[in-house]
Amino acid sequence: MTDENACFSRHVRLLKPDEFSRVFKNPVRSSDRYLTILAVAREGADVEISGLKISDQISSPRLGLAISKKNAKRAVDRNRIKRLIRESFRQNLHALPSIDLVVMAKPIAKKAENQQIFQSLEQHWNKLARNFETQSVQK
Repeated sequence: MTDENACFSRHVRLLKPDEFSRVFKNPVRSSDRYLTILAVAREGADVEISGLKISDQISSPRLGLAISKKNAKRAVDRNRIKRLIRESFRQNLHALPSIDLVVMAKPIAKKAENQQIFQSLEQHWNKLARNFETQSVQK
């Protein structure tokens, strides 16, 4: 089930502090016992890929991770959570609308089984896709 196009490259990640702060300002929230996901509709912008400026009007969703030491003290726990989030995002990239996402873990996430986190993320992706789909229809 490998898809060569479903990679986690730079253009599908939030990289700069101002990109993160834009998501934190006025987000749509999706939360459960393991994770909180903040999302905002993506603005069209020019993206530079391999030295070429490309208009980013029709763009893929972007992911940012905010897994704090407060909620998962051990690096091994934080890295496992981040790895699961990235993999789930990569697998569902095609189903998500053009939005910027920041995923934050709650303290109980470090004790959760991998399958529980995957199920949680699946529900979040579906909820956000429906939410932003109805917002774009209303505009």
